[in-house]
Amino acid sequence: MSRSDDRTPARPRGPTVSPWALGALLVLGGCNEKNQYAAPPPPKVAVATPAEMPVTLYAEFTGNTAPVATVDLEARVQGFITSIDYTDGEAVKKDRILFEIEKDQYQAQVDLQKAQLDSASATEANAKRESERQVTLGKTQSASQRAVDDARTAFDTANAKMEAAAASLKLAETSLAYATVRAPFDGVVTRRLVNVGALVGSSGPTRLATILQVDPIYVYFNISDQQQLDLRDSFVKEGKTLKFLREEKQDLPIEVALSEDKAFNYSGRIDYIAPDLDAKTGTLQMRAVLPNADLSLVPGLFVRVRTPIGKIDKALLVNDTAVMSNQTGSYVMVVGADNVVEQRHVVAGSVEGELRVILKGLSASDKVVIGSVQRAIAGNKVEPVEGAMAAAPSGPKPAPASLIPNADGKTKP
Repeated sequence: MSRSDDRTPARPRGPTVSPWALGALLVLGGCNEKNQYAAPPPPKVAVATPAEMPVTLYAEFTGNTAPVATVDLEARVQGFITSIDYTDGEAVKKDRILFEIEKDQYQAQVDLQKAQLDSASATEANAKRESERQVTLGKTQSASQRAVDDARTAFDTANAKMEAAAASLKLAETSLAYATVRAPFDGVVTRRLVNVGALVGSSGPTRLATILQVDPIYVYFNISDQQQLDLRDSFVKEGKTLKFLREEKQDLPIEVALSEDKAFNYSGRIDYIAPDLDAKTGTLQMRAVLPNADLSLVPGLFVRVRTPIGKIDKALLVNDTAVMSNQTGSYVMVVGADNVVEQRHVVAGSVEGELRVILKGLSASDKVVIGSVQRAIAGNKVEPVEGAMAAAPSGPKPAPASLIPNADGKTKP
């Protein structure tokens, strides 16, 4: 049997397909399917209706603090400073000894004048007795009228000398008192301008330091003529006038906040209204007085001042972060019908806590965007998620609106 008989018969070969050709077929097959665009779901935003509460309307101004009184402490007599009895910047009480000037010469002058007064008093007493004796003798014609007149003249002269001696003693005691410089009122004393051993008063009064009365403390601020008219109108609604406030000394309350503070933590009253406008600035100066027992307010601070001028029983407030502004004014984003976002222009008041008063432009049922505001684009649909406005400010004071709105909803400057 030949070797060829042991071979396995060869299988018939069919057509072969390369992997590349197979991939091309799959791609061509996929081109026959239709592509469909799936729109993304609308973005979720947090919304809430405005909070409602009674608020007080305020007119707000800018002012600065000033001491109630400022007095330069001066040496009115000549001498060397013997002691300084306070610390620079110390708060002192009235009549506190601050400086002592050498007293020896002034005490000696007091002693001398006392001795001269005693001598004059003795001479006057003797002249009085002699005058009375001569008057008695004159009645019995035992003394001439001339003797009576001379005795009476001597008595009058002695009496005048005694009064002169008493006046000289008072001057000496005054000079002695000037040697002790005391605080004229409760206040804070500036740094000393002289040291112990310095000669003062040699060529006139010498300034030693300055004392400032800062409890209470003044706040001066100016209001424009338009703001004055606004105040006048608010007074008229309450049946009052500026004349009434001046003459009856009625308290007009104010609140004060430091320039960097949001809260108005200090309260006082207006105690002075200038009688005329400043022609240069067109403003009216007003002054308020505030208690300052802890001396937390110092003279020269820039502060914000507000005074109540009206009230809204049901004001609308929204989160301050929900209020934005552009060239046309303030606005909030509101989700309306079909969950479409609307840019709503509003008239905004000032901030109290985390809320801001909305004077015009919103209703109590509006859904204001308070979260994910950047996703709320005017004209687009959103998915609103119920949220809540920030908590109302604690304390007895309601949230303020800084300015009065006009009839058109715009605030006056």
